[in-house]
Amino acid sequence: MAIKSLPQLITAVGRTWPVVADATSRGNIKMLKSFLGPAYRGLFQQCAKGAPFSSMDPSHKVHFDWQYTRDYPELAKLYNAANSSQWNATESIDWSRDVDPLDLNGLLLPDAFCPANVLPMWSKLSPLEKSKQRHSLLSWFLSQILHGEQAALYGAAQVMQAVPWLDGKLFGATQVVDEGRHIEVFHRYLHEKMEKVYEINENLYVLTEALMEDPRWDVKFLGMQIMIEGFGLGSFSTIRKVTGEPVLKDCLKYVIGDEARHVHYGVLALERYYKTELNEAELREREEWAFEVCLLLQRRFLAHEIYDEYYTHLFTPKAWDKFVSESALMGFFRSSMFRMIIPNLKRLGLMSERIRPKYEQLGLLHLESGRAAPELSVAQIIDMPLVK
Repeated sequence: MAIKSLPQLITAVGRTWPVVADATSRGNIKMLKSFLGPAYRGLFQQCAKGAPFSSMDPSHKVHFDWQYTRDYPELAKLYNAANSSQWNATESIDWSRDVDPLDLNGLLLPDAFCPANVLPMWSKLSPLEKSKQRHSLLSWFLSQILHGEQAALYGAAQVMQAVPWLDGKLFGATQVVDEGRHIEVFHRYLHEKMEKVYEINENLYVLTEALMEDPRWDVKFLGMQIMIEGFGLGSFSTIRKVTGEPVLKDCLKYVIGDEARHVHYGVLALERYYKTELNEAELREREEWAFEVCLLLQRRFLAHEIYDEYYTHLFTPKAWDKFVSESALMGFFRSSMFRMIIPNLKRLGLMSERIRPKYEQLGLLHLESGRAAPELSVAQIIDMPLVK
C-alpha cells in the first residue's frame, strides 16, 4: 500500500526520520546505506501494508562441505538436544480450551501493561473498553511475534545453507522445523483464540528485509539468532510471567525451549567465527551494526498500530512516541527483552569500550552483567524474575 496522501507522507517521514538522523549523526553511513532500500520500501512505500505477500532478494553464498567433517562437539551436542526435544503443536497443546479474548478480569494482560493506564482517561473507560485495549495490545504483541517467526524461518534456512560447519548445518535444519512450528502455534492462537491479527510493524519489516538481503551469513546470523531471537526470548518469558491465560502459557513454554537452543547456537557459532576469522575492523563493523539494530528493536515497541487504533485524538505521532519511549512500562519491557541480547553481545566481543557509552545512553548497559545463552538452561529462562 503506497503512500497516497500528504498526511500519510508526513506520518511516514516522522516515523522514519529519527532512524536516518541518528545513523547520520553518528557517521554510520555504511549502516544507513544497507538499510536505505528496506526503509524506503517498508516505511515510505508501505509495501507490507494491506499486501498479501512481499518479495525480497536474498543474496548469500551456499557452502557445501564435501568432506562432511564433524569437528564441532558443542554444536553436535546441541543438535542431539534439539532432536530429543521436538514437539507436536497439535498434540502437545490442548487447543480445546476456551479463551475469552474480551476477558474483563485482566487474565490476558494486567492493566499495568497498557501504556495508557497512567493517563486520566483510563479510569473513565468502562470494563469492556479496557478489555478491548488489553485484547488489542496482546494481539499486537503476538502478531509481531508471528511475523518475526516467519523472518526467523527464512533466516534459519539461509544461514543453514551458508554456515561453514556441518554440525552447524545439522542443527540449523532442526531450527527450520522449529520456526515452522512456531508459525503454526502463533497463527493458530491469534486466529482461533484472539480472533485479531495486526500487520507487520514498519520497523520490524525494515530489519527483516535488510537481513534477508545481506550477503554475509554471519550478519544474518547476528541479526536473527542474537538480536531478533534474543529479543523474542526475552519477550516470551515476560509475557508468560504476566499472562494468566493457560493456553498461551503452554504455547510460550514450548516455544521458549526451542528459542533458548537457537540463541545458544548463535552464540557458539559466532563466538568461534569472530575469534578466528574476522579482523578488528570487521568486528567493529559488526559492533556498530548490532547497536543500530538495538535502536530499531526499541522503536519496534513504540506501538504505532495501537496509537493509530486508539489514540490519534489524544496525541500527535511525535507526542505518542515521546510518551511511550519515556513510560515506565516501555522501560520495563525494553530491559526484559534486551537482557537476553546484551550479555550475548558481550560474550561475542561486540561490547568494546568504544561502544559501551552508546548502550549506556540507551539505559541497557547494566544488563551486560547477565548470563550469556550457553550459561542458561530452559528452566532458568522460564523462571527468570521480571526486570524492573
